[in-house]
Amino acid sequence: MHLNIHMKKPFSLLLVICGLTVVLNAQTSTTLDTDLPLVMINTRGGVIVNDPKITADLSIVYNGLGKRNKSTDVANEFNGKVGIELRGQSSQGQPLRSYDIELRNAAGLEVPTPLLGMPPESDWVLYAPYMDKTMMRNYLAYTLTREMGRWASRVRYVELILNNEYQGIYLLAEKIKRDSSRVNISKLLPTDNTGIELTGGYIFSLDKEPNGWLSSYPTPGATNQARRQFSYVYPKVLDITTQQKNFIKQTVDDFESTLAGPNFQDPSFGVRKHADLNSFIDFLIMNELSRNIDGYRLSSYFHKNKNVGDGRIKAGPAWDFDLAFKNADYCEGSLISGWAYKFNSVCPGDGAGLIPFWWDRLMLDTSFVSSLRCRWLDLRKTTLSDQRINKLIDSADVLTTEARTRHFAKWNLNGNTWWRGINPIRSYEEEKNTMKLWIKQRAEWIDFNLQNKGACGDWPSDNNENIIIKAFPNPFRNSGNISIRSKETQGIRLTVIAINGKTMTQTFKNIFRGNNNISLDANGWPAGVYQVILTTITGEVYKYRMVKQ
Repeated sequence: MHLNIHMKKPFSLLLVICGLTVVLNAQTSTTLDTDLPLVMINTRGGVIVNDPKITADLSIVYNGLGKRNKSTDVANEFNGKVGIELRGQSSQGQPLRSYDIELRNAAGLEVPTPLLGMPPESDWVLYAPYMDKTMMRNYLAYTLTREMGRWASRVRYVELILNNEYQGIYLLAEKIKRDSSRVNISKLLPTDNTGIELTGGYIFSLDKEPNGWLSSYPTPGATNQARRQFSYVYPKVLDITTQQKNFIKQTVDDFESTLAGPNFQDPSFGVRKHADLNSFIDFLIMNELSRNIDGYRLSSYFHKNKNVGDGRIKAGPAWDFDLAFKNADYCEGSLISGWAYKFNSVCPGDGAGLIPFWWDRLMLDTSFVSSLRCRWLDLRKTTLSDQRINKLIDSADVLTTEARTRHFAKWNLNGNTWWRGINPIRSYEEEKNTMKLWIKQRAEWIDFNLQNKGACGDWPSDNNENIIIKAFPNPFRNSGNISIRSKETQGIRLTVIAINGKTMTQTFKNIFRGNNNISLDANGWPAGVYQVILTTITGEVYKYRMVKQ
């Protein structure tokens, strides 16, 4: 290991954060030799706060692929001033914190600069993967999104030394921002308050910042007819004019009122007039594949270009997947089965924010559902194939192999439980392999449970029967989900029998053509093998084996 730490003035500050005890040395001097790019920040005694940014020195060392990077090397990627502040909301309570940085010159002006092969810009994010034991969930989601043809933040693994103290592995990421190499929409000036110039571009979000406007529609499942609030991203809240505020609000109001109206499926005058539904399909696919617990409701971005060409609302960019891919053990966030866009029915009292009615409504649009199925099937052959996803996971694993030893020596999370009831964290290897398996099973669940309608609706060519049974997850614990795809509407009897012949449950159901789901409450059942027997009213019998852990 290439880390030497020399303590000065041995004074320790004991922090107890989120149930995890961490001892931080007040002053250290760090020498680091690493295979990752090395980021060093010195605040010169200043304290980094949520707002405003304070001035600090930033130096980045990167000597090229396969070469060593030492804290004693001359900074060759960047060496100058930055403004730095804390970023995030709940994550600010973690020992390892994320930062927004703005590259500056000696006069304090922004300096767009390329970093680690990424296009020049002045605003960047140093993301701390403290909540993600694999340290790759955002890397994976953003890379897959870009491969789907949508812009998402480019990221680079780095190691960070802050005020001479080693912090661990971070992701240097592009911040969501209007720019030709980021969210490529028209620049909107403070003087653009009339005509075509007023129409864009804009970026807005659904998040926790109370700085925008309220939806005209109550949020499904919310108490007291509560409505979601949108936030200004571009132009910033301090820059956007009254006319621009009114315009973007009216644009979203028109989208919502049309989507809620009786003719929302009309190809010319319905919701397609206001929104690029292909972008909404890709947005849904990434949030569903990852079962992002914050998807659709927090850190959810949307943008609109000027009304020259395509000025419709587009969903994205994708952002914030640290609590996705089986990393949230609340509100069913870790289940393989179930739709993430149905969050409101699972956690109707969640105070952080519920999902607007958009997605329930879009899933009633026959053309949207048909296009969604076609897009999913196409992506499963390429970008979202099991092979491609596993290759990306393995590539991220290789990138952090050496640095992980230092990172987890600094932040020993093994066996600890942190924040909102996440299960005790196991080893890195087990976390990675568990995530790999979960993604495979999640994709298979979506394969089987997307509505089998429209241009890409089909019945497997190699299946001559009338019913297909699948179970998710399998093996299961206290509850399971039996998915039944049927060629026609019919009545069935479902029986579950233990290996000793005991009938555990029996139910009669009318199932419909297409996909049907039956929840299985197995709480109290002993571990073992169970046989699911499905009998149709015409006497056909189908059997499926499930395993309870």
